[in-house]
Amino acid sequence: MVHMRPVFASGAASTPWWLIMITGIAAFIGGLLLLVSPGVTLLLLEQLLGAYWLVTGTLSFVSLCIDRTMWGWKLVIGILGILAGLAVLRHPLWSTVLIPTILMIFLAIDALIIGVLQVIHASSGGGSGLASLGILNIIFGLILWFNPLVGVRTLPIILGICAVIGGSLVSIRAFALRPQATHIQPPGTQPI
Repeated sequence: MVHMRPVFASGAASTPWWLIMITGIAAFIGGLLLLVSPGVTLLLLEQLLGAYWLVTGTLSFVSLCIDRTMWGWKLVIGILGILAGLAVLRHPLWSTVLIPTILMIFLAIDALIIGVLQVIHASSGGGSGLASLGILNIIFGLILWFNPLVGVRTLPIILGICAVIGGSLVSIRAFALRPQATHIQPPGTQPI
């Protein structure tokens, strides 16, 4: 007897509905924790990120010992991963402020570049809506550039709201897929 994995009606997705449901519930709970206790939850997420960086840096060195292709990248990724992981794990409070601040600076640069490109595109016939969006991106980028702590303070709330909404939608979608997954018969079998 051949074991067949359940396939959704589209035939393209092969992820079981219950795994999608668990992902949605985890995102929902994480979002609630970010909204209820943002400081402690961010500290926990930073520690998980530090452990992740430490493990990936170590695995990059292991990969370098096994396969020497792209050895320069593997060496750099390994060193940076281990250093970043150790820094986050050894200084959790320091990293709780530093990592989101660096993220906000990158978002500021991104918003400024996108805003300038949108304004340039709007001036060459892109329309006034694109120009308005470009100006808003530039203003947003300047606010984050000159005061990244504004973004750091609101980041847990924004992430929490997005995780609650996204987790709810994923769970509803998984629940809607459940009947479809249970009614599909493997090829060559007949219902009793």
